[in-house]
Amino acid sequence: MDDMNALANEHDAQKGKYMTFKSGNEYFGLKIQYVNEIIGLESITAIPETEDYIKGLINLRGKILPVIDVRLRFKQEPFEYNDRTCIIVINVKDTVVGLIVENIAEVVEIQDENILPPPSIGRADAHNKYVYGIGKVGNAVKLLLDPDKLINDDDLLVAEQASDMNIDEEGEV
Repeated sequence: MDDMNALANEHDAQKGKYMTFKSGNEYFGLKIQYVNEIIGLESITAIPETEDYIKGLINLRGKILPVIDVRLRFKQEPFEYNDRTCIIVINVKDTVVGLIVENIAEVVEIQDENILPPPSIGRADAHNKYVYGIGKVGNAVKLLLDPDKLINDDDLLVAEQASDMNIDEEGEV
């Protein structure tokens, strides 16, 4: 029973918390419950004949993960990776995936009453279909992402195939 209470308390502590990051000129947020960890940019092994936003695979402590460049996923201009570039490791639909982002901003708390539905007017930008809400944080806004829409079924197939790959003694795929 203590395990159940601990899980409930952990879920309550995460409620309303979002990991925010910058992509282009906008700030995005992911519910903290999806985030496993944040790591520095790793050596990426390219996968032939996949979408351009799927940058390839990384070896994270013996587990092979696909990594997706968020800017390319949003059909934004590519950016040159630098020392601020990092990978947010998330768990979506029981699959672990890495999201390459320009830089992490902060963890913020956004109450439900400060989350508005995304606007439905004007031309739909590529990243708007992944946004489920707009979080008001002080005078700023964060576009809140739905990871289930960000990662599509084809991406999950790549992830499943990646997790079946073997790793040699040097840790190479």
